[in-house]
Amino acid sequence: MSKQTRMTSRTFVLTAVIGSLLVMTAVTANSLWSSKQTSVATDDAVAAVSSFYLEAMADRRAKTITNLINNNFDEMEKAVAFIADEKISSQEELRNAIGKVKSLLGLGRFALVDKGNVVYTQFTTYTGGSRHAFLADEQLSGRDISAVSIYGSSKQLCLAIPTPGLSIMGKSFKACFVQLDINDIVNLLAFDDQGRTYFALYSKNGNNLSGTEMGPIISNHNLFDAIEGLVSNDVWQTVCQSFIHEESGSITFSSGGFEETLSYVPIEGTGWEMAVLIRESVIQDQIRDISERNLENSRNQMLFTLVSVLGLAFVLLFQVRKASKARIEEEKQTSRALRSMANTDSLTGVRNKHAYSEQETVINSQIQAGELRELAVVVGDLNGLKHVNDTQGHAAGDQLIKDACAMLCEQFAHGAVFRVGGDEFAVLLMGKGYETRDQAIATFNQQVEANITKDAVVVSIGYATLEPGDQQLADVFARADKMMYERKRELKEMGATTSRV
Repeated sequence: MSKQTRMTSRTFVLTAVIGSLLVMTAVTANSLWSSKQTSVATDDAVAAVSSFYLEAMADRRAKTITNLINNNFDEMEKAVAFIADEKISSQEELRNAIGKVKSLLGLGRFALVDKGNVVYTQFTTYTGGSRHAFLADEQLSGRDISAVSIYGSSKQLCLAIPTPGLSIMGKSFKACFVQLDINDIVNLLAFDDQGRTYFALYSKNGNNLSGTEMGPIISNHNLFDAIEGLVSNDVWQTVCQSFIHEESGSITFSSGGFEETLSYVPIEGTGWEMAVLIRESVIQDQIRDISERNLENSRNQMLFTLVSVLGLAFVLLFQVRKASKARIEEEKQTSRALRSMANTDSLTGVRNKHAYSEQETVINSQIQAGELRELAVVVGDLNGLKHVNDTQGHAAGDQLIKDACAMLCEQFAHGAVFRVGGDEFAVLLMGKGYETRDQAIATFNQQVEANITKDAVVVSIGYATLEPGDQQLADVFARADKMMYERKRELKEMGATTSRV
């Protein structure tokens, strides 16, 4: 081989080596830079998705509380109408009547207030002027919502309505109210994913009403005090003003090496804010893990060409999306399972009042958007439950409830059956259930009338369908409820009793 040829070969090899090193250096640098930029962009995207997810979660739970409050107000109006029709002549009769509405309508802490601010409950009477702020007004102008703390116990939500024209035993009554234990509300909304996701109810001044912890930093302290050193003064001022003006919003801050996102929405009519916080989500953990492996692979593969590196980037990007989708689907399945448990009545196995409240929110949106035109509501009331409980015990009463539920489920197989009170049921009929409603209702009533002679379970039902002027599900429910009471009187005339022997 000639000297010139050897020199040409050396030049070629040297050029190839230097060129390869330059290419690999460029590929490695580009890979590291690209991976870093991808990680930053991914974190930004996940932060936006997390914020949206938290806002939706807080909004759903705020609406659940709003529905709970509105349902209690509606039941209170029914209770006042019931008591007004009872022709009460003694305090003992008044206490019995209050006990009945508590049992029938599920109003756990129901009371009446006369013009002298004397509070009448099922078991006692007391002067309530110093205990209940709403009694400071001589006359309520409408529905009133306030928070109270009874002798150092857990905070309670007090719902009050005026009772104009209500006179009992020669006394004029100005209001009635119920008290909802905030701990009961907290249990209704509780997360199972403690350690990553937290929630709490706050007053306008940032005080924690629910007693639940918002992660290790905020804990159960005043929210404004806890975040003051974690965010800028402008952000802090914005949060404070949002609470005062009952507005929604979200903030992101870092503490203890973790990035946390907090979203909050107002609960209508209460002056409270529902806040939800998530600590460095599962999605972010997955993406960071993949990004680290991506960087390691890039260092170990400097001999690959730029095309190979780009191909690997696409594969890794696909894996990120696949892993994220799998995790999201797993969380959805877990959420559905937990929601099913929270929405199921433990005695009968049908859906409970909480499930009905959630369904009511969905249906109200569909009605107001003009998306729902065919809907029927059946309201059922079980006869004789109190008598069976008193004479045969609660085990027999529970069996009576289950028999009534089985009868409703059998005849309304194409509907959604809910137990919305102690002895009260609701059935929502849509689709095939709506189309076959007349036959199902007729068959059910025939069976009830036959049961009268057998001393078997008797359920009075009323029904109504969605009409053009209806604005919400409650409009249809009210007509069905009225028809149910008419049916109850009709069955009584046919010989139905309110007891079983």
